[in-house]
Amino acid sequence: MYTEDFCGIGAVARKFTAEKIPTRKNSARWERSVIWAMLRNPAYCGKACYGKTEHAERQRITKPLRAKGGFVAKNGCAREKPREEWIEIPVPGIISQDTFDIAQERLKSNKLHSQRNTKVETLLQGMMVCSECGYSLYRTYSETSAKNRIYYYRCFGSDPYRFEGVRKCNCKPLRQDYLDNIVWQQIVELLEDPMLIQREVEKRVEETRKASPVLKQKESILRQRNKLSQSMDKLLDAYQEGLITIGQLRTRMPELQKRVNTTEKELENLKNHELALDQRLQYLDAESFKNQLGVNVSQLDIKEKKKILRLLVKEVVVGDNSIDIRHSIPLKENKNEQNKKNYQLCTRSNQPVAGKPFSSLWTGQMAGEKLSADKICEICR
Repeated sequence: MYTEDFCGIGAVARKFTAEKIPTRKNSARWERSVIWAMLRNPAYCGKACYGKTEHAERQRITKPLRAKGGFVAKNGCAREKPREEWIEIPVPGIISQDTFDIAQERLKSNKLHSQRNTKVETLLQGMMVCSECGYSLYRTYSETSAKNRIYYYRCFGSDPYRFEGVRKCNCKPLRQDYLDNIVWQQIVELLEDPMLIQREVEKRVEETRKASPVLKQKESILRQRNKLSQSMDKLLDAYQEGLITIGQLRTRMPELQKRVNTTEKELENLKNHELALDQRLQYLDAESFKNQLGVNVSQLDIKEKKKILRLLVKEVVVGDNSIDIRHSIPLKENKNEQNKKNYQLCTRSNQPVAGKPFSSLWTGQMAGEKLSADKICEICR
């Protein structure tokens, strides 16, 4: 069906489910991921492969992990290894090698030319999560009578056809352009806060100094110098008390003095390294960063904005009446006692907003300020 009739993976899964063909685990429902794995399994053409995956650190948070709060005891996952490292064992094949190769070519071609691939990038693509059901949000669109496309972010759980006709949640679609601009404006305001930047710079400077190997090396040399000084004092005390002769003192003292001079030179070199490090850290000035940000922020394209957003934001949780922007930098000073940094959204609107510019809907208010009812409705719409 996949190689000769050019049926899609979804069509194959629906046909097997309709014909009630049981799966390997005796399940009546066929998932697209099962068909996809079967098409990629070389055991069907006579080559059972082992060692196809390897243990690696987790790179993304899946939906089951997000439901547990994003933390697990074992922070690992299975990552696919290169094809050359697989171990092949000959087994009886049930399809020809040519059929398997055609399937692989179709998989590669469909991955590149699939209609679901993103043609236009959006700012929050792949970063939004529904607070009600935990599924991600994807971009869709609707066309007006004037053949204008309006893009929305829609939750996977709100699509009945994905879950046998039953919706997982009632999350309503959100306008893509309004939501992107709101989140980006909040990120810019976050970066333009000089106190926040200064605190972050001071924290990074302190961490850099503590983590510097120069500091640990300096402490070790200081301990060594103190021990040498104590050894010299003990030799002098022993000579004064008559425990050692002047010859023994003259033999042992120059060696200790030579080692003390060496430690003094090493301490002087480390001091020069510390001065150079302090000079480099002095360039981290919050005010200059803010001025440079104001000049460059208006010239960024969507790819550069996405890079900045992924550095500062972990995920955006979209709820029925609010949007929670979870930052990557810990802000212990903001306890969010008054529900700040949340954008209140309404569930419906009675006013048309088609054709209105975004500047009339959002004028750069801080996240903690309350918006008027008209602006809330228009943003939600």
